[in-house]
Amino acid sequence: MRSTPPPLRVPDRRAPSAAAETAASPGPRERLLARAVAWFAEHGVGDTSLRTLATGIGTSHRMLIYHFGSREGLLAAVVEAVEQAEHAALVELAGSDLDPFEAGAAFWTRVADRAAVFAPLFFELSTHAMRGAPHAADLREWLHTGWTTALRDSFVALGLPPDRAGTLALQSLAMARGLLFEVAVTGDRAAADAAMAAWADLVRRDVASGSGRPETRGPELRRGASRAPR
Repeated sequence: MRSTPPPLRVPDRRAPSAAAETAASPGPRERLLARAVAWFAEHGVGDTSLRTLATGIGTSHRMLIYHFGSREGLLAAVVEAVEQAEHAALVELAGSDLDPFEAGAAFWTRVADRAAVFAPLFFELSTHAMRGAPHAADLREWLHTGWTTALRDSFVALGLPPDRAGTLALQSLAMARGLLFEVAVTGDRAAADAAMAAWADLVRRDVASGSGRPETRGPELRRGASRAPR
């Protein structure tokens, strides 16, 4: 079964014209970055050098240095690109016809499936952001603001007061990052799925209580009540 994380109802705050322009005509840096992300997704990151990566994606070491400055700068850009792709997936799921908690289940499955490849890089580069490394400045800003506003807005849309929605957004983000760390370190996906399902159930009750709406159990949780997580 797919475990069920907190609900998703998130407005897309990106500027449509800018997003469309980038999608229609990506520049050399964006094209190289997309190829690097795809290469890492297939081969893993590990100790890959810029020269090895350049050979793998059909460019030169010099061009990677020109566009990203250093190996660390490239890896920070990769993490930020992956994070933004996940955010775009969240926005798409939130705008779908799925029940919010089913959308949450689909989103958790997506990010947990990719944890083995990108979680180690995410946590490594997060420490660079914590220390204020220049190459991780954009990533630091993204980690600070990229998710909490969207999650808070999703809880406000479900009827929670803004203050409580903000706290619950931070708690949910911390839970997701912590469980991704567990998956990356232990490989115990089933335990992480079960923990996320339990957290989602707590959030569902909190939302029902805080919004004054009757609590309902979505199809995913009803099915999951009698089955162990995968």
